[in-house]
Amino acid sequence: MAIEIQVPQLGESISEATVARWMKAPGDAVEADEPLVELETDKVTVEVPAPRNGVLEEILAGEGEEVEVGAVLGRMAGGAALAKAVVSASKAEELAPAVSDAPPLSPAARKLLADKALAPEAITGTGKDGRITKADVLAHLEAAAAPLPPATPAAPATPRPDHPRQERVRMSRLRRRVAERLKDAQNTAAMLTTYNEADMSGVMALRRRYRDLFETRHGVRLGFMSFFVKACIGALKEIPAVNAEIDGDDIIYKNHYDIGVAVGTAQGLVVPVLKDADQMSFAQVERSIADLGARARDGKLSMADLTGGTFTISNGGVYGSLMSAPILNPPQSGILGMHKIEDRPVAVDGKVEIRPMMYLALSYDHRIIDGSESVTFLVRVKDAIENPERLLLDV
Repeated sequence: MAIEIQVPQLGESISEATVARWMKAPGDAVEADEPLVELETDKVTVEVPAPRNGVLEEILAGEGEEVEVGAVLGRMAGGAALAKAVVSASKAEELAPAVSDAPPLSPAARKLLADKALAPEAITGTGKDGRITKADVLAHLEAAAAPLPPATPAAPATPRPDHPRQERVRMSRLRRRVAERLKDAQNTAAMLTTYNEADMSGVMALRRRYRDLFETRHGVRLGFMSFFVKACIGALKEIPAVNAEIDGDDIIYKNHYDIGVAVGTAQGLVVPVLKDADQMSFAQVERSIADLGARARDGKLSMADLTGGTFTISNGGVYGSLMSAPILNPPQSGILGMHKIEDRPVAVDGKVEIRPMMYLALSYDHRIIDGSESVTFLVRVKDAIENPERLLLDV
């Protein structure tokens, strides 16, 4: 009996994905829970495992196709005896001559062509080996329904020719979604950025004093991020608008502090979330950040790791950035940008001293956060970083 391989639930607000790659081919024997196919969503990459032992009998959604939650990706047959039969049938099919000149079709495209009474020969397939996908059919229908151009249309833009020393690569779903969200943030929010700087002497001295003892006792390094997470939580409690979001004509004030920490990966920017960070110790914050960062780079984050953030911290300083204006992470209303620590001359009690300084940037949605609130928030973060004992005493 055939077993359907379906697109699983992908998480909050995610209803579709792209088939990134099949790890097995028709006729391959597979074991239960062995990864069969990799799906790419706008947030994470998800592996779909085999539901049981058997043989991959048929692939219904090819690489590059868009699929919805619950859609059938392929079918399996169970049993070792059937495995041999499927492999033999597959080889026989490869040796058989072609019996039709129609181009290869995905199942979704075949159904749509039948529903719309379209001939496949009229459509150019963009899938693997010229395969016609559902997206190709929809594009054809959209082009057919488009209004006629004016009588004297402007000359169409000439497609950019490929260059022998250039490579054209389709954007991944994650990269496309990141681009869409960042552009939406610019188009929707009244985004402004305010700047300040912090003297890192106190934090650096505290880290030097307790670094070895902290690592021995807690098994993790004491970094700068835990200080900034704690400093931001204190400022968020004082200025709740920075921890809020706009929903239509309403403002939702959040009495929980789930801090997103931006992480750069080979696939693009992701923002895993420290849930209830206000209830974490410094060691718990550092362990959670290390764990989330490692899983982000390995592509092992779950949907739960990426949802529910109320405020974000982005550390461009790890890449050497001296100053920048971070972009909001919708629907959040604020994001703190950390930057490179650099020795600079500053005035201290009427004298010029060289101090390790960091520029701080708070980008915020001016629709919900007033200028005085944004400045006060950043000053509170600065004060906490320059006086780290306040973080330890919670004052």
